[in-house]
Amino acid sequence: MKTYANGTYLSDFSLYSESLDQLPQSEKLVINTINQYSYCIACKDGEFKKALLESEVLLPDGIAMVAAEILLNGKRIKKVSGSDIHQYLLTKLNNEGGTCFYLGSSEQTLGKIHLKLKREFPNIKAGFYAPPFKKIFSESDSKKMVDAVKKNKPDVLFIGMTAPKQEKWVSEYKNELDAKVICSIGAVFDFYSGSVKRPNKILRKLGLEWLGRLLREPKRMWKRYLYYGPIFIYYVVFKRNK
Repeated sequence: MKTYANGTYLSDFSLYSESLDQLPQSEKLVINTINQYSYCIACKDGEFKKALLESEVLLPDGIAMVAAEILLNGKRIKKVSGSDIHQYLLTKLNNEGGTCFYLGSSEQTLGKIHLKLKREFPNIKAGFYAPPFKKIFSESDSKKMVDAVKKNKPDVLFIGMTAPKQEKWVSEYKNELDAKVICSIGAVFDFYSGSVKRPNKILRKLGLEWLGRLLREPKRMWKRYLYYGPIFIYYVVFKRNK
């Protein structure tokens, strides 16, 4: 595998380009997303890179990923955000009378999600578990999380613990997780619950959702977009010139 600067090439990742209706059938389907920030982090975090490469489905979550795919491979793909896959899976589960489980965030946020699910998707049976808020989970923490999932045996397991922690945790414990679909969606827990307002539809349609998030939370988001954005562009140009 070709690498540079302790990193990786964009071509190492196979971005999902089909309709969500064509998601592959698998005994256990791991779905992750990748954007310019997570790509840059994966360039220097081998464990995170491994977790992303292990995905059965890796969704291009960001206009930067879509543009890079066109520039590097001449291939037009559609941006699919964590919110998009979340909405799609909930609609499917509601139609089928399926089950889901939310692992992550806080009790307060999960409570809001529970109430909203009852209103919008009444045919879904949902379970919830808020792990302790810490940088690294202990073995005891992880066992409780795995046991909570096993107790519910959901059709879809939503993970919301922010990247790269959530993807790395799934990579380590996926064989113990009793769920048909495992989907890491991070900030979607906050968006769906209403704890954090998602940028409006106009910005999203224009491919400027990142700008809306930057303007709303500049102290938290500036580095993700203003620092890692140019680094990502460098990676794309570097690869193109090879």
